[in-house]
Amino acid sequence: MIDPSLKTRAIRLLARREYSRHELQQRLASGGAARDDIAAVLSELEAAGYLSNQRYARALASQRAGRYSRRSIAGTLKAKGIEGDDIAAALAESSPDDTVAMQALWQRRFGAAPATEREKARQVRFLQARGFALSAIFKMLREIER
Repeated sequence: MIDPSLKTRAIRLLARREYSRHELQQRLASGGAARDDIAAVLSELEAAGYLSNQRYARALASQRAGRYSRRSIAGTLKAKGIEGDDIAAALAESSPDDTVAMQALWQRRFGAAPATEREKARQVRFLQARGFALSAIFKMLREIER
């Protein structure tokens, strides 16, 4: 029999935000519940539609679109236990082209070509931390400096 408090705890967590199955499993396991009980609760929640890896992937991808590269979003989803098909579907649905996203992010954050090498390095580090390729960053900055 499934522990009702475990199910209640899982529903409370899901009421706050979306979780991937893997992420919710880890949260519930930290409370000391048995693996079999957790698996049963998660399966029941998936069947009821409360837990969905596809929905979680879409939510995270749309939340980060325009602020992070597709590569960074995909890496985050993979780390959260999302399968490749779900990642591809979520990225296709929500993420714009990386070049467009990088230019829009740069424009919002900086808006002006770097005046010094130090400022250029700061801009490059910022965009790299968001998962954009170094070659694409340098290409964009060269075009802006013209």
